[in-house]
Amino acid sequence: MSEQDLIALVCCDLGAIVRGRSLPAATFADSPTEGVGWVPANHALTPIGTLAEPNPFGSLGDLRLLPDATTHVRVEDEGSCEAFELVLCDIAEIDGHPWECCPRGFLRETLEQLERELGLGVLASFEHEFQLPSEEPAALPFSLEAQRRTGAFPASAMRALAQAGVEPERFMPEYASHQFEIPVKPAEGVAAADRAVLLREVVREVARREGRRATFAPLLDPAEAGNGVHIHVTEGRPALYDATRPGSLSELGGQFAAGMLRHAAALSALTAPSPISAARLAPHHWGAGAVCLGLQNREALLRIPPLVPTEDSEDPARALRLEYRAADAAANPYLALGAVLRAGLEGVRAQLDQPPLLERDPATLDASEARRFGVGELPATLEGALAALAADERARAWLSPLMYEAYLAVKRSEVQAATGADPAELCARYAQIY
Repeated sequence: MSEQDLIALVCCDLGAIVRGRSLPAATFADSPTEGVGWVPANHALTPIGTLAEPNPFGSLGDLRLLPDATTHVRVEDEGSCEAFELVLCDIAEIDGHPWECCPRGFLRETLEQLERELGLGVLASFEHEFQLPSEEPAALPFSLEAQRRTGAFPASAMRALAQAGVEPERFMPEYASHQFEIPVKPAEGVAAADRAVLLREVVREVARREGRRATFAPLLDPAEAGNGVHIHVTEGRPALYDATRPGSLSELGGQFAAGMLRHAAALSALTAPSPISAARLAPHHWGAGAVCLGLQNREALLRIPPLVPTEDSEDPARALRLEYRAADAAANPYLALGAVLRAGLEGVRAQLDQPPLLERDPATLDASEARRFGVGELPATLEGALAALAADERARAWLSPLMYEAYLAVKRSEVQAATGADPAELCARYAQIY
């Protein structure tokens, strides 16, 4: 490492954009916990490059980006580029106390609530889809040819992610044109969302080094499937498993699932929060075509995957997980995971009954069957999702008043900028952002 190398101290903002400031390596080595100055109004910057107006911050105030040494990542380059090095940070007040709008802090508080009220510790993973846009005609979906056409990219990406400590499991060609997926191993608590941030930035960096552009945009082409981020949630004890119950969900697991479905509309404002996100979630896009609980059903918002033993354990109880399918990379991972967990906690607090398991295509149900399975729809627009969040008193209270106001300001700016835009044009705009 050269003293002239730069280390980026970064945070992931409300629009899921990674922002920060860089220091010379020698400076950071001398004061690895001191951090750098930050500005509250940076949290009112939108993904489209504007400052949301009005916003609750204005020109006043100062903050600090405090680095978390456990997230220090350095990815060496095999060619002539300099190393890619960053540290994820908490956003704190000048005196070091947590700032109420820090997304990492939001997730940390959520995890503390689950531990305090239920004695639960969370393991989670984020399953990302992305595309490498190309003028070349796309190979067939899921084909080896699709992967081989990308040359050295898959191996380079997997090596870089391993260097970054993300623990990638597989590299897979996907259904849409030039689309791929990289699942990673589960991690505990905040570290799971850290991995989501790092995966996106490392994959983009590897693509950049090869003269490509990797995009995690929710929808690249309105006529095709989009890029989702499936959030897998399990618990280390495990408390969600009971082989005698439907889907092998324990009473607690069923209540947790019911909470996610009860607050699904409000959740979508935090997990699928771009003007193009809702289009990906239409039926028959293998996204989340219906608000229901499904057993190995990819049209369901909430899915119970097969109980496949892991390399760490042959115990099927430890393989059980809930897969929330309505997230994408426009969502801040800390807010998305935190909101999903808070929705589950609401279900436990309310002692909700486990939803029935749907093992059919929800589009084939008649009205009475749809009512019996509790099948509903997600909001069809970002504006509708924000309205659902505003109307859901419990969900709205997950965010502090200041964070809620700031989040609404950012998202309303996006809605306004997207009004009247051609869908293909809008997808192209967001492909450059994410």
